[in-house]
Amino acid sequence: MSGTDTTAEFARAEGEAELITINGNRLAVEVLGPEDAPVIITHHGAPGLGSRAEPKASFGRLADAYRVITFDARGSGQSEGNGTFSHEQWAADIEALREWSGANRICMAGGSYGGFMAMEYAIRYPDRVAALVLRDTAADNSHSELARQNALASDRVTVDMAKFDRIDAGLVRDNDDLRDCWREILPLYDFNYDPSSVEKKVAATPYRYQAHNYAFSTNLPGFDLKPQLPGVTAPTLITVGRTDWITPVSCSETIAGLIPDSRLVIFERSGHSPQIEEAEAWTKTVRDFLAEVYPGVATPTTN
Repeated sequence: MSGTDTTAEFARAEGEAELITINGNRLAVEVLGPEDAPVIITHHGAPGLGSRAEPKASFGRLADAYRVITFDARGSGQSEGNGTFSHEQWAADIEALREWSGANRICMAGGSYGGFMAMEYAIRYPDRVAALVLRDTAADNSHSELARQNALASDRVTVDMAKFDRIDAGLVRDNDDLRDCWREILPLYDFNYDPSSVEKKVAATPYRYQAHNYAFSTNLPGFDLKPQLPGVTAPTLITVGRTDWITPVSCSETIAGLIPDSRLVIFERSGHSPQIEEAEAWTKTVRDFLAEVYPGVATPTTN
């Protein structure tokens, strides 16, 4: 099943995005918030598994004061999957979205793999970034071995390591196999494990195995932004859950130690998703940070 074959299917399922041609590829884009407000572009995680749904829910809380742009990256969600799925291409797509939005500079935000892309964008297009918001992410691929160790040590479930290795190496066979491998590792993500929620998440996920395989087999083996991060000049907020198994706290500490104007906030009762597990505190943290970057923006009294 190709990326373009699935576009109409996902459009029917979600139904709210506008399909915008970006660099010759139609991307599903949603825009929230006032037209004249500072622009936040958010990037979802997990290519081939992630979609705009999570960043829309998380950063959509800020759409009372900011112009929030969420989208499905090339090859994910409802978007077409033409061309390559390289970091260079995905970053160029973000830049084209910025141009489309009319904003001269943006707050770039991303969690997990979306954090990889947020940092890539800040490095490749530094003059376009007014602020950077990162969540549960890493500056290089060393987190892969840490995640494997954590999966093996888990006392929640016994992970089928053959499935773990296929999804981690980008060797899944098709969308059905990607679904099965995703189901295998989902119990590891949350601070509080709720088995009943796993199948709901499995059912809600759009599967695009080509983008996933390219990202994990081609992009990540050589991924290392550490040498470039000291050159990031935008104020940066880094957030992470204390028990994040896949991009542990140590990964965020590395980023914080490399980006000069950065701050790290650890959420003690969260796994990989403090924006969900401690939503109120996480949203306040992001809102307070952005109020410093954009002091003229009116800040509501509630989140």
